[in-house]
Amino acid sequence: MALHYELIDGDPRLPLLVFLHEGLGCGAMWKGFPERLCAQTSCAGLVYDREGYGLSSPARAPRTIHYLHLSALQELPALLQQVAPDREHIVIGHSDGGSIALIYAAGRPAALRAVVTAAAHVFVEDITLAGIRQAVQAHADGKLHGLACYHGEKAGQVFSAWADTWLAPPFRHWNIEYLLPAIACPVLALQGDDDQYGSGAQLDAIARAVPGARSLLLPGCGHSPHLEQPEATAQAMAAFINSLAAG
Repeated sequence: MALHYELIDGDPRLPLLVFLHEGLGCGAMWKGFPERLCAQTSCAGLVYDREGYGLSSPARAPRTIHYLHLSALQELPALLQQVAPDREHIVIGHSDGGSIALIYAAGRPAALRAVVTAAAHVFVEDITLAGIRQAVQAHADGKLHGLACYHGEKAGQVFSAWADTWLAPPFRHWNIEYLLPAIACPVLALQGDDDQYGSGAQLDAIARAVPGARSLLLPGCGHSPHLEQPEATAQAMAAFINSLAAG
């Protein structure tokens, strides 16, 4: 397995910002947001494509309902050990990436300083499944052909793995609320109030269960705060990250 990653220059004395993309995404689909946030915090950054996505190797095995845990507990630690062993870091995850960040944090890695999530899921809602069914129809109608620009020949596999897993009847019971109280590092959770894949109940669950977690609901924002409201999102994240350095 070969994972594609890119590094963003920054102050080596500060934590490394590690960006985890969404379920249909890859590093490139963050657009220029990682560079923007690194510039506002002076932190270096690591942006990578998980296995099966973007420029990384194709998936070696069919996806299971444990795929988020595998990314959090195997793939991410292995990459950090290779690229930035023992370096303090802050994990920033969008959607699936946010769920991965929370699972990772619950294991209390020694070098983890904080977690930032945007549109993370901690359980499956009806609105989530409805949004995915709409995406399936859009894909069937040829409206998501842009995925091939990012995933190449893997685009079809990326979409079907995501949709088929979330719509599988057993996955309806997927829930990671049980592990949230184990998170010991600072957490900032963001979500748009017009997110087509999740309600504010996701944000409330994180804020309620993670000790000391901060939450921010962005008005008039959908599922991708860093793309839809990049200024407000970067400002909130940078203030949180810079406050940790000051502390």
